[in-house]
Amino acid sequence: MMRAIIAAGGTGGHINPAIAIADEIMAREPGSEIMFVGRETGMEKKLTEKAGYPLFHIETHGFQRGMSPSDIAFNVRSVFCAAAALGRVGRLIRDFSPDAVIGCGGYVSGPVVLKASMMGVVTAIQEQNAYPGVTSRMLAKRADLIFAPSEDAVPRLGRPEKTFVVGNPIRQGFFEADRTRARSALGVGDRVCVLSFGGSLGARTINRVSAAFASRHHSTGFVYQIHSTGQYGVEMFPQMLREYGVDPENPNIKIVEYIDDMQSCLAAADLVISRAGAISLSEIAASGTASVLIPSPNVTENHQYYNAMTLVNAGAAEVFEEKDLDVQAVADRIMQLTRERNLLAQMGINARRMAHLDAASEIYKRLRERISQQ
Repeated sequence: MMRAIIAAGGTGGHINPAIAIADEIMAREPGSEIMFVGRETGMEKKLTEKAGYPLFHIETHGFQRGMSPSDIAFNVRSVFCAAAALGRVGRLIRDFSPDAVIGCGGYVSGPVVLKASMMGVVTAIQEQNAYPGVTSRMLAKRADLIFAPSEDAVPRLGRPEKTFVVGNPIRQGFFEADRTRARSALGVGDRVCVLSFGGSLGARTINRVSAAFASRHHSTGFVYQIHSTGQYGVEMFPQMLREYGVDPENPNIKIVEYIDDMQSCLAAADLVISRAGAISLSEIAASGTASVLIPSPNVTENHQYYNAMTLVNAGAAEVFEEKDLDVQAVADRIMQLTRERNLLAQMGINARRMAHLDAASEIYKRLRERISQQ
């Protein structure tokens, strides 16, 4: 039986891999006890509760890089929050007595893994991005184990002697979803299925490109497009379609706010249009689907671009950077790709080759080995 503390916060891209690791531990060692650490006001509270794990909350913040009075005041508060978090985490570790502490990203991982290391507990970090964030690079110096998503991340983490390339842990359903059954359930038929999404909130650029692409195919009957608008695109996307002369009720376009069954939609798709978040790319690879990627520019150190390039370099994706994006040209290229089904199939095969089938299992085994050495 393992006792583990897992810290993750901020976005589903940090929290969902953490839950996948927790699920693997529970599957391997029933009766294990796992405590999550995160912000009470963050997404982690909702996701961990849904998964059935308790959450111990601490308050942490990043630091502003500017020198304005408001930036300085924010950073002073962050320092006090970090100090308070270290104290709370120390008490948690003493009371819970974990075999291991795992940081899966977000600012919350910093004080948790740092304090555990100071107290002699086995520590690990799981980095999701090809270009690791500041927190992971800092913790890499102290953690006993580092789990990386790809070979590209290893030199950037700076500790190759204790870094293991395992990929990103995702739900097993992405590897197992049946394409024929998924296409039948969605009513795709013989059409090329294009799945487009920009995250739970929605990305204006993805919505715009997806609407422009819809204007190319809506009257052909050759393409079936499933588009997730995200929260901010519910009203915006239909309006964009109308601007392009497309009826939002067109039978060749299915519009939803959020995709609940992503694994079935990915299994059915011939091509994906999306941002380049690490977990989304891992799911795309597991599903063996070609992709057109538009990395978000609003992330630390442009890490989504580096994520995307791992698939591009494998011949599994094409990437367009937002800073010089021509919406019409991208829409034309996507339309061209839909007419090259052999190319899409080969890109999908290349994507599948990038998938790590047993990331959570490999993380569990390495953790168990390290704990046994303690």
